[in-house]
Amino acid sequence: MTSNAVKLAPSILAADFARLGDQVAEAERAGADRIHVDVMDGHFVPNLSMGPPIINSLRRVTHLPLEAHLMISNPDVFVDEFAQAGTDSFLVHWEGNNDLSRTVQSIKALGKRVGVAIDPATCATALEEIMQDLDQVLVMTVNPGFGHQHFLHTTLPKIRRARQMIDRIKPGCSLEVDGGVDVTTAPLAVAAGADVLVAGSAIFNEGENVIAAMERLRASIRL
Repeated sequence: MTSNAVKLAPSILAADFARLGDQVAEAERAGADRIHVDVMDGHFVPNLSMGPPIINSLRRVTHLPLEAHLMISNPDVFVDEFAQAGTDSFLVHWEGNNDLSRTVQSIKALGKRVGVAIDPATCATALEEIMQDLDQVLVMTVNPGFGHQHFLHTTLPKIRRARQMIDRIKPGCSLEVDGGVDVTTAPLAVAAGADVLVAGSAIFNEGENVIAAMERLRASIRL
């Protein structure tokens, strides 16, 4: 995997919400490939975060694809609203989904990209039956629900297994990692097979320019 093939998806969960539009614009100028929006409902994960109004606001300030990571119970109820707000792609969780195939197909029917996320305790093989229908897979490298967590190195073998499955079943599928990605852990994730890196505090880091932070992260994965 070359560094040019690796995409960066800044997670706005770590952004300064008083300057959200400006920081997203800075990330776009720095070469971000998409904007990652963490959506939490306080049920699936023990935290609350952004909804469709944030997507709608961001849609007016960036041309980048907006990726909604739905860490919520029963995502089917909310997909249409997020799509109408301007979401380009969806990530839904394997865990706790009532009918994953139905959810995936309903997103595809809207003409949106769709991916499935798995938590650290979920085996990569859980994705095997659904992978043919996916545009991307997300391996969580922290337990979902909060930002500023440390990368779980025990997830590296799972990233490698997911890459092997993708290459065998759906070679065009992206492999994304999310959680604790920084200049130290990003090269490890890429070496394991990831081609999309979600990074929050490593990019939206208090006291550091977003563009400089993006360049540092990209430099860490140059081969």
